[in-house]
Amino acid sequence: MTNAPETSAEDSLIARYFKPLATDPGALALVDDAAILSSSGEDIVVTTDAVVEGVHYLATDPPDTVARKALRVNLSDLAAKGASPAGFVLTLALRSKEDAWLRPFADALGEDAKTFACPLLGGDTVSTPGPQMISITAFGRVPKGRMVGRTGARPGDLVFVTGTIGDAALGLDVLTGGAAAAAVTDPAARGYLIDRYRVPRPRNALASIVRDHASAGMDVSDGLAGDLAKLCAASGVSAVINAHHVPASPAAAIAVPVVGLEKLVSGGDDYEILCTVPEGRSAAFSRQAALAGVEVAVIGTIISGQGAPQWIDAQGREVTLWRLSYSHF
Repeated sequence: MTNAPETSAEDSLIARYFKPLATDPGALALVDDAAILSSSGEDIVVTTDAVVEGVHYLATDPPDTVARKALRVNLSDLAAKGASPAGFVLTLALRSKEDAWLRPFADALGEDAKTFACPLLGGDTVSTPGPQMISITAFGRVPKGRMVGRTGARPGDLVFVTGTIGDAALGLDVLTGGAAAAAVTDPAARGYLIDRYRVPRPRNALASIVRDHASAGMDVSDGLAGDLAKLCAASGVSAVINAHHVPASPAAAIAVPVVGLEKLVSGGDDYEILCTVPEGRSAAFSRQAALAGVEVAVIGTIISGQGAPQWIDAQGREVTLWRLSYSHF
């Protein structure tokens, strides 16, 4: 009698938690060390983001929200490029393999993979003595030559953002006992802000609409002010932004008098779409976004020049922002 080959702890972990998620034929049931992503003449858009414990999520955050955040920050990138999700690969650096953490993590990841039609294709698991880390590389599809980049903004284009800005930064502030924790005392408002920090809402329903109408686009991950500056620099233009037109949720509006505008526009973790749309296409863009169930707001105009975007208040006075975005270093 021959002994069956010994199964490694890593193989057992993958088989138990992640093989059930790999339903796409290209994943090859996770028995290979590569996967197949088919294409029918489209361009394949590739994006990658990692979330690190203590940096992008708190050690006390529920594992299901960590899983959703890890995938959704990448889905947000695809949406801003006008791409439809095609699949993703996952790398997990874990301190331990406790079922109490991995089971809800894997279940939530599987639910989101199904909801957003972005199947697991493969990945890797490693152990680490340090903070846990989840890295995802996501793939999307766009018609040939139709990806929306950062370089197409032109003077006269209108600057749009989706959803509301600043909620996630305030949610983190609430969780860590910052100024927003004292300003926002209503339990429902606090819960809303915390949920926005823990679970982004990628605007994939808007992907084809962005592709059809936007001249340039990116997702807002490090802060609206800083990300707008990046888009303008890539396009060789500047912008005038009406600070009072930046959309804020009712919960965020409670905190603004205490924390200030800068906290909203530089805090990061919004995962909304920032895009520029030629004025002649703006009405169609807004109308189609509404039909898709995504709120959009015009916050300014692209202008010629190489300077930093100018922010003005309701009285036409310039607003000075000392900090534009979250910095990873």
